[in-house]
Amino acid sequence: MISFPTWKIVVVLLVCAFGVLYTLPNFVSKSSLEGLPEWLPTKQVNLGLDLQGGSHLLLQVDSEAVTLKMMDSLVDAVRDSLRQQGDNIGYRDLKHEDNVVSFTLRELADEEQARERLSVLSNIMPNGQRDTVISFGGDGVVTLTPSDQSMAARLSSAVDQSIEIVRRRIDETGVNEPSIQRQGTDRILVQLPGVDDPDRIKRLLGETAQMTFHLVDIAASSAPGDRVPPGSKRLPSIDEEGLSYVIKNRVMVSGENLEDAQATFQQGQPVVSIRFDGLGAKQFGRATTDNVGRPFAIVLDNEVVSAPRINEPILGGSAVISGGFNVQGAQDLALLLRAGALPAPLDILEERSVGPDLGADSIAAGKVAGIIGIIAVAVFMIASYGLFGVVANVALAMNMFLIMAVLSLLGATLTLPGIAGIVLTIGMAVDANVLIFERIREELRTGKTPFNAVESGFSRAFTTIIDANVTTGIAAVILFVMGSGPVKGFAVTLLIGIISSMFTAIMLSRMLITWWMLRKRPKTMEV
Repeated sequence: MISFPTWKIVVVLLVCAFGVLYTLPNFVSKSSLEGLPEWLPTKQVNLGLDLQGGSHLLLQVDSEAVTLKMMDSLVDAVRDSLRQQGDNIGYRDLKHEDNVVSFTLRELADEEQARERLSVLSNIMPNGQRDTVISFGGDGVVTLTPSDQSMAARLSSAVDQSIEIVRRRIDETGVNEPSIQRQGTDRILVQLPGVDDPDRIKRLLGETAQMTFHLVDIAASSAPGDRVPPGSKRLPSIDEEGLSYVIKNRVMVSGENLEDAQATFQQGQPVVSIRFDGLGAKQFGRATTDNVGRPFAIVLDNEVVSAPRINEPILGGSAVISGGFNVQGAQDLALLLRAGALPAPLDILEERSVGPDLGADSIAAGKVAGIIGIIAVAVFMIASYGLFGVVANVALAMNMFLIMAVLSLLGATLTLPGIAGIVLTIGMAVDANVLIFERIREELRTGKTPFNAVESGFSRAFTTIIDANVTTGIAAVILFVMGSGPVKGFAVTLLIGIISSMFTAIMLSRMLITWWMLRKRPKTMEV
């Protein structure tokens, strides 16, 4: 005898209520949702770039720059280890080449002492190996070679740091719900819905924003010719073409000690006001106190922003950067300084921009496709199965509610391929009902009563339904794991649709048919 336990009825009704309740916010404007009580669901499905317009950027962290910075740091560490106050170890030809740092000891007798000092530069990694291999040759040549694992770890750390800084920079621009995620070993995928000025975003992401403060080498700057003395370097001006400055290599104050940066005005001109943390304020105060009357170069990404003269000590930890900015330039520079410097430059490998008009057309086309698909399926089911077809259509409608509810709850981003997945699900949603109804027809032809035919139809079609949906689900999982971007969007909606369609066909349809059978108790029945 056909039956449907009370606990199953409760589960089905709760799931259906969930579907309706979490889908409704998508039909209400965001401003209206803000006034609702907090206990009510207010999440909406996010629209992807191809539906609301925006920018898609695929960035790559410059791995060569990461490696170069790592080797420079290792050279500095070696120099510091060999030069200790009152007890220096003589060496020459300290350099790095082909990812190997090397130098030559002046006295072979210093080898044991050098070995002891350099040992702190070789640490044991979690895999039990040394991150840097140190070798001593018989002729006094010493080499330090970072392991492949340590270099890969440094690159991975640089990518993670870059993702965080990119997120901070984009958040400062006010972009709603940006998607920033790692892709591969050294790439970052950035999707910015609703962005109307992608060139500005590219400029912000393309700046490393490494700010340092140096003393200007006055003697070298005033000397004729292009000769640069040891310990100094020549950098171009960021504003005036052809103008360059010779500055000391020593960093007096680093941008890492910046605490805040804001765009403001001074004498009617846009400037950037900066404030240092405690350590930076002390360093800046000491540098300006010891060098009154000398020009102080402000360097951003190897270009001199300005080189003002220090008229008096600046002890408050605050300063102003002026460099012929416009308002937008001052705001962008302040944003970059607040977000922090990238560990390495970012290269734009791929760029796609979608206008809002094209997105609106895609939404309209998706709606039309969905409506036509639903109407065609509904008419076919009613024409083929009569009253049972009406039940299948009710299950189909609830299936759509459940898909939208899950997407809303997850805060998923709906793309055009995602709409394609939903349209495909519309056809697949009634597939299980077709299997059940055809099985019931076969049972009725063998002479079984309507109650026994319905019971056998649902129980015997169950295995076939599971097999069909599991195989499709496996394909959807593979698409999600192996694919990226739009392919993942299609896989997500397809997978959710498979699960919800199985629920509505096996549970909801059976509950509705059971209610009708128990109420009407038909002696004969046609499906």
